Amino acid sequence: MKFMTASALVALQFAACSFAAAQDAAPAADNAGDAIIVTGTRDAKRTKFDALAPIDVLSSKAIDGSVSNDLSDTLAQLLPSFNVQRLPAADGQAFVRPATLRGLSADQTLVLVNGKRYHRSALLGTRGAQSADLATIPNLAIKRIEVLRDGASAQYGSDAIAGVVNIILDDQPGMEAYGQFSQYYKGDGTTYQSGAQGGLALGDRGSIVFTGEFSKSDATSRTRQRPDAAAFQAANPDLDVPDPVQRWGQPDLRSVRAGVNAHYDFSDAVTLYAFGTAGNGEGVTDFNWRNPASTANVYGNSSAFPGFNFASLYPAGFTPRFGTKYDDYQADAGLRGAISERLTYDISASSGRSRINYNMHESLNASMGPDSPTSFYLGRLRQSEFNLNADFVYRLPLGLVEPANIAFGAERRKETYGIRPGDPASYAIGAGAATGLAPNSNGFPGFSPLNAGQWSQTSYAGYVDVEVRPIEAVTLGAAGRYEDFSAFGDTFNYKLSARFEPVKGVALRGTYSTGFRAPTPAQLNAVNTSQGLDTTTMQIFNTGRLSPNDPIAIALGAKPLTPEKSRTITAGLTFQSSFGLTGSVDLYQIKLRDRFGQSRTFAVPASLPNPQRFTSVTYFTNDFDTRTRGVDVVLAYTKPVGPGTADISLAYNYNQTKVTSGTSAAIANESQRIIFEERLPKHNGTASLGYTLGKFGIQGRARYYGAWTDVSGNATGDLYQRFGSMVLFDLSASVQVTPNISIRGGAENIFNAYPDEATNQAVRGLIYSRNAPYDTDGGQYYVRLGLTF
Repeated sequence: MKFMTASALVALQFAACSFAAAQDAAPAADNAGDAIIVTGTRDAKRTKFDALAPIDVLSSKAIDGSVSNDLSDTLAQLLPSFNVQRLPAADGQAFVRPATLRGLSADQTLVLVNGKRYHRSALLGTRGAQSADLATIPNLAIKRIEVLRDGASAQYGSDAIAGVVNIILDDQPGMEAYGQFSQYYKGDGTTYQSGAQGGLALGDRGSIVFTGEFSKSDATSRTRQRPDAAAFQAANPDLDVPDPVQRWGQPDLRSVRAGVNAHYDFSDAVTLYAFGTAGNGEGVTDFNWRNPASTANVYGNSSAFPGFNFASLYPAGFTPRFGTKYDDYQADAGLRGAISERLTYDISASSGRSRINYNMHESLNASMGPDSPTSFYLGRLRQSEFNLNADFVYRLPLGLVEPANIAFGAERRKETYGIRPGDPASYAIGAGAATGLAPNSNGFPGFSPLNAGQWSQTSYAGYVDVEVRPIEAVTLGAAGRYEDFSAFGDTFNYKLSARFEPVKGVALRGTYSTGFRAPTPAQLNAVNTSQGLDTTTMQIFNTGRLSPNDPIAIALGAKPLTPEKSRTITAGLTFQSSFGLTGSVDLYQIKLRDRFGQSRTFAVPASLPNPQRFTSVTYFTNDFDTRTRGVDVVLAYTKPVGPGTADISLAYNYNQTKVTSGTSAAIANESQRIIFEERLPKHNGTASLGYTLGKFGIQGRARYYGAWTDVSGNATGDLYQRFGSMVLFDLSASVQVTPNISIRGGAENIFNAYPDEATNQAVRGLIYSRNAPYDTDGGQYYVRLGLTF
């Protein structure tokens, strides 16, 4: 009762906000209940309202309405159950940011493009999650996005525990282009974006659409001078210590992205299709400043190098600059068509690759003394995937309201992960290491030959997916999928679904499903080293993140990884009216067994070999279970008001996760429990109001984030801080200057709101938590010029 009351109050608050301010995007979802969907079903006639599970449909207009060119940010603004973090100065995660659906891990949401599996990023992110990088997909190429908020492993295979994000590419002839400028109120983060799309009709048999986008973003900084840097400057007035010595904020970024989508109908029986995306980019971010007065393992004198000290190279300290260069592609091609009036087919192949190169500047390898370079190539991560799919649908007449829809098919998938070592100096353990000087490139150790290698995993799967409508008011569904993996064996998952529409326009729906997420070759084999700053001692420390089959990990109790397994139940109500009001309420519970994550941090016993000189280590494990419960509420209303049209939408998500069991290796420290239970807000919501009058439009949005807890890693014990709720308002106005030219201008976080300060990290100069589930850079204004031809 208390929960339902809280839900109602939040919903009323957002409804009031939506009328009080106007929003920066078209309505978050395409609320037409009769729009045909292709996600979560293989019935070609299924609509959003008819769906057996909750689905959000986001239009291209809503997607283009976000200031950010990162699709993860856009989804986080439009879908309350979707969260993404900024993570500045968090190694590779500053560039490939983890995005989560329903508070689960980033790799527990499956990403599809045109219904085909999209490849993973080469980065292992938070708790080792390896997920797709949505920022590699050009926004302008998107026609719409369908988000299935339900378990779907029985239909799509591994990863679809929290749900499925299906990105549908534009296939319509025509030409359009845009240019956008944006900047934060603080005067930094200046971003230039541009894009163009051209679509050609191939007679009356098909089309081909090309898209290209470019983006360049300057860094932001929400930083104060570190207290120890101010003290060092006061003690050394003859030195010029930068103020601030390091920057906390978004990195410098440049990216180029492209997309193509084509199909050609040779006949009713044969259609050739091909589509793909490609991108490359680079970025730079800061790491922790090294203080000459306190960083003893860098600035200490060593008998290995008599008369030498790194103060001669960096007298005012140094801040390593961590850089990335990436390239990415996905290519799909296939044949589809009708074998008979009742039987259709789709035979396809896809190939995808993510390749990330890391480099470091303004750094050193202290153990090499005067022979140390100041710039390093750190190595390369590479993820590649190749899929073969054969899918069929048979419409079996049973004398019912409509023929039974029987889908069946098979899949072969191969994943390969590789690590290429960096420059020898980036991982060298020089002569000074024996006297206490830190080995490896300072800031981020390079990948060594001990870490390097290439590993693969192959899987074979077969599935059946049936939907029947025995009477007008009832639809039933059942799906089963068997899959065998070369790394650990086989798995079988199933899904049962039902929908009952007792009154036209009002329906009850529910599902029960089992699911799984297979460990990837990277999680099974990769070893990584990261550096951190102890905020008590201000010393740099190295932590090794080990694979479970690493000898040190085995000695500390690691066991072979197994698939994560889930059981999901959903129940909800959906409705649509003749007067423009649509909505849904869905309850869900997701029980996860053997959930994947990292162990607690261990000191390396002196009795174990430690050739990489780890200060401490963690290893991958799946020895704990969680239970996630929540509710999604979606309302939308479109109605003529006066001479124009008003669009109102409200979306709210309540999500609660509990750790139900786990071994001492996984959750012996309190951090693991808090990370899963409190690190993301339980309450999230968005409300919007748009009004269109002829050539003019105004839109507004209110975004609500509930309280959450930050966990900051530290060599002497993790630190916790509770942050309160946050409300952000966005506002924009647009005008169609001519039939071919439009202009839109506005601001996100228009009132320049900032969250509570991160007191536990103040000694590092950080003002706002880098783990926040929202942008902490303040207000941002923008102007966008659109052209159509």
